[in-house]
Parts: sequence; C-alpha cells; structure tokens
Amino acid sequence: MSRLADLATGSSLTARATRSALFTVGGFGASQAIRLASNLILTRLLFPEAFGLMALVMVVLMGLTQFSDVGIGPSILQSKRGDEPDFLNTAWTIQIIRGLALWLAACALALPFAWIYGEPELARLLPVAALTLLIAGFNPTRLQSAQRHLKLGRITALDLVAQLISITVLVGLAWWLRTVWALVLGNVVSQIATLLLYDAFLPGARNRPRWEAKAAAELIRFGKWVFLATVCGFLYAQGDKMLIGKYLALGPFGIYNIGFFLASFPMLLGGMVTQKILIPIYRERPPKASPQNFRQLRKMRIALTGALMALLVAFSVSGVWLVELLYDPRYHGAGAVVVVLALMQVPHIVVLSYDTAALAAGDSRRFFLFTLAKAVLMIAGLLIGLESAGLIGALIGQGGAMLASYPVAVWLARRMGAWDPLHDAAYALAGIGFGALSLWINWDAVARLAAGIPGQ
Repeated sequence: MSRLADLATGSSLTARATRSALFTVGGFGASQAIRLASNLILTRLLFPEAFGLMALVMVVLMGLTQFSDVGIGPSILQSKRGDEPDFLNTAWTIQIIRGLALWLAACALALPFAWIYGEPELARLLPVAALTLLIAGFNPTRLQSAQRHLKLGRITALDLVAQLISITVLVGLAWWLRTVWALVLGNVVSQIATLLLYDAFLPGARNRPRWEAKAAAELIRFGKWVFLATVCGFLYAQGDKMLIGKYLALGPFGIYNIGFFLASFPMLLGGMVTQKILIPIYRERPPKASPQNFRQLRKMRIALTGALMALLVAFSVSGVWLVELLYDPRYHGAGAVVVVLALMQVPHIVVLSYDTAALAAGDSRRFFLFTLAKAVLMIAGLLIGLESAGLIGALIGQGGAMLASYPVAVWLARRMGAWDPLHDAAYALAGIGFGALSLWINWDAVARLAAGIPGQ
C-alpha cells in the first residue's frame, strides 16, 4: 500500500514518471477517442476531397513549423537554466517572433502552393489556417516547465477541454458549411481555446518580453541542430503526404489519409511518451552513467515497445474490419492502408527513444544526423515505391526506409550508451510473426489495394 501511495503522491523520479505516463497514455486515449468520434461524424458531413485538401494545407503548416523549429521546447527540457525566468522569457520572445514569421511565410506561399497542386482554393485556405501558427507562438513556457518536471496532469486535462471545444465547433461548422472551410476554421478555434486555457490555468509566473543575450545564445546554439533536424523530420514525417498527394487525385488521397489517421495512433502515442516523459528521465538517469540506469531504462523501453507493438498488431489485424464497421463505403479502401501501414511502422517503434537519448544529453548534432539519414531514406523509399507499384509501393517503401535507417540508429544509441540489441531483436522477430498473421487474415483486401482496385 505504501508503494502505491508513493507512486500516487511521491516526488521521486519513478513516481513522477509513472504518474506522467499514466496521464499521457490516459489523455492520449481520451483524445484519440474524441478524434475518432469527430472523424466519423465529419466523414458523413464532408466528402473525401475535403480531407484531401486539408491534408495538403497541413503539409504546408507542418512544413513551416518544422522548417523553423529552433528547439525551444527541448532546450527548456534539457538546459540547466530551464527554470530561470530570464531564460524562459527569452525563449517565449523568440517563440512569438517565430510565430509571426511563420504566418507571413504561409501567406507568401499560398499562391505558389495552389499553383503547384492545381487547387486554387489553397490560396485562400492557407493564410487563414496559418493563424494557428501565429496564435501558438504566444503559448506560455509554463507548458514546457510542467513537462520538465513531469507534472502533466493539468496539461492533459486542459488539452482535452480544448479538444472538446474544437470538436464541437468543427462539427457545427461542417454541418453548416459542408466544405473544407469547416476543418480550417475549427483548427483556428482549437488553437485559441488551447492558448486561453494554458494562460489561465497553468501554474507559474506569466511570461514577459525579454531578450537576454546569454540565454538567446544558448537557445540558438542548441537549436541550430534541432532546426536542421526538424527540416529533415518534416521530410521524414510528411514526405508521404507531399508525394502521394501529387501522385493521387484528391479523393484517393483523402482515403489514404483516413487510413493513416487510424494506423498512426501507436506512433503518435510513442512520440508523445518519448517527448514528454523520456527526455526528462534520460536527463536525470543517462544510460551511459551506470549499468543500473541502463537496466532501469531497458525495463521502461521493453514495456513501452510491448504496449505500442500490441496496438500496431491490433490495428493491422483488424484494419479492414474496423474501417468497414466505422465508415461508409466511400472510405472502405482505407482498410488495407491501415493493415499495411501499421506493419510498416514496426521498425520505427523498435528504435523509438534512441534519438531522445541524444536530445536529453544535449547532443543535437547527432540527433540531426540520424534524422537526416531517415529523411533521405524515406524520400527514396516513397519515390521508388510510387514509381514501381503506386500506393502499395509507397506504403512498403516507408517500411523499407525505416528498416534501412536501423544501422544509423545503432550508431547513435551506442554513442549515448542506450543501444539494447536484445530488445531490438526480440521485438523485430515478434513484428515479423504478427505481420505474417495480419497479412494472411487480410490478404484479399491487400491484394485489391496492390491491384489498384477500390475498396468494397
């Protein structure tokens, strides 16, 4: 009983990490349930083309965000000055300047992007959608401070409240407008709600404009490699949207995005856990420091990978059934996308957190080199796959790219003292076995996808 009481209220690293993990996973589960419910409603109010257009808008917004990321969040999480007001206020000032620059850049890119994709409406959608980037620049650094100290309960609750507000507005707008504008305006409302909730309810001193030269120099020195890494991270994470969106018509591209929406749940959860929880843990217990640290981190990674692998297998095995149960026949082709794409993410899940160890140690240069390798391999895999086999080739190409990047992950992990070959080999074999089972169960749907035949 005392052990449970310590985990519930204690201030030790283990207690804080356990509570943060529970809040993160619970919040993620609730968030995805809300997203799924809204997605099911929106797909009945809007056509696939609307989701295709919105996916293109999000490619630009995410590209701008990542092409300008100077690592403010990771800097606060790992810096020795991460609790000092001058450091935090300087970071907040940089964040605001960046948000304004991003919105102006989106306005400038609207016409060229609309011309490239042959969709004139993008020229009107982008400047409005990019208001989310401007608004996000004013988010308080109290958010990163709470993450730094593994106090995530209030953040989780606020995020869920903001999401409920957003979904209510989204559905109302979709019912009224019946166009992609509902998705755009709903995202803007969501960002405004998030900012207001953070500002009103996160504890700590409010940010003030400040420019301390020493703090700015540290942020820029650490952030220059994070900036380069996030440029590569954009290509790695959004290359599929850019290339598949160019190869496919808006309708099939919208169906691909429905499949991606479902198959990406485990990967999104893994990314949240590593970003919010593992960076502080690696900072306080670096695996290279002692065998005991390595063993403790191994236990965490085994549990995390096992949970994520179980989710991947569940989505892959049930992908076709799930899509046919939840969506109307216009979207049934997304079922096979879920099956294949979930399997292709197994290599990514196996090496998850190796790059986090580098960030926690302040080694943003090696983090960049790993992300660069992943981006180059991902673009190559997508292009080869699309040219040789269309959509199914692009899905397989993504898995091939993740697998090909493993030697670079090993190089990075060994430098940080985090490489665990036993963990990697065990879960790779498990992924192969479960993958074979999933393909056997869903072979007919996967064969139709490979033949370019629409879903039932």
